[in-house]
Amino acid sequence: MKQAVLVFAIALVITLAIGPAVINYLRKMKFGQKILEIGPKWHMNKQNIPTMGGFMFIIGIAAAVIIGNIVMGEISVSSLAVLGLAVAYGAVGLVDDYAKIKKKENAGLTPKQKLVLQILVAGVFILVLFLGSSGLPQLWIPFTSISFSWPWPLYIVFAAFVIVGADNAVNLTDGIDGLAASVTLPVAIFFVFVGFRRGDMGVVIFSAALAGALLGFLRYNFNPAKVFMGDTGSLFLGGAVAGLAFACEMPLILLLVGLIYIIETLSVILQVTYFKATHGKRLFKMAPIHHHFEMCGWGEKKIVLVFTGITVVLCLLAYHVALAPLF
Repeated sequence: MKQAVLVFAIALVITLAIGPAVINYLRKMKFGQKILEIGPKWHMNKQNIPTMGGFMFIIGIAAAVIIGNIVMGEISVSSLAVLGLAVAYGAVGLVDDYAKIKKKENAGLTPKQKLVLQILVAGVFILVLFLGSSGLPQLWIPFTSISFSWPWPLYIVFAAFVIVGADNAVNLTDGIDGLAASVTLPVAIFFVFVGFRRGDMGVVIFSAALAGALLGFLRYNFNPAKVFMGDTGSLFLGGAVAGLAFACEMPLILLLVGLIYIIETLSVILQVTYFKATHGKRLFKMAPIHHHFEMCGWGEKKIVLVFTGITVVLCLLAYHVALAPLF
């Protein structure tokens, strides 16, 4: 517990400390957010607010994880593997953000380019899992004590689908001030306790660092935001959440703790499908669904608090009910 608190505090302090310098640098470089013309018109006042602010929590997390490993006196493969996955996805986001800034519009990498890069990163992470395994991978079913082995070829396809899907889902959730960071904070805390129960200090260290850095980032990202995380930050978070789930050998738990991410993604899929099927009609006023609630009159702070509250309840349910048969 002392190590977890120490790592949490290190990530929090570093993120808070470097925040102003990162924001000033992004302003100096004119790395400002561009708002899509088809996006929410009421977000136009966010135009040119610095983006790529995810750098501040990435630095905080990386430093805290490294220090945490030093304090433990041993190298935790799980913490470094998850950090590697998250940083790699953050790099994909960086390329996407830079392309947007260079083009001076909210359209960076093409969907195909981003998907190929995400699949490649997922493939490398799965290869690390394969090389570090001593047998067939196990898949645990939430709310039960049942787990079963998968042949590696099938598991590779499944894992790539989940990792890439989770990464894009978190990316879609990053649409209003503080939403992605606030929703991911309880998920990070959930994995801290799962790591303790599993006796995996690598998971504990990374999760604690993630929680501390996100809390520090919210100082600058909560409404009204002084900086946005950009795809650099949101893709990093998606990789972090997916990596933790696989490091704990429980990817299906994301169906519970990551339900908000899933709902955000489904709202986009349903909106597009319904729009095409009905030749122009809309199922929601706007997708992703947080924009629908905005158009229903909800303020950004209310949406963030409600979505985060739902995630807190789901994390408690996952820990005390879904995981009970396992522990």
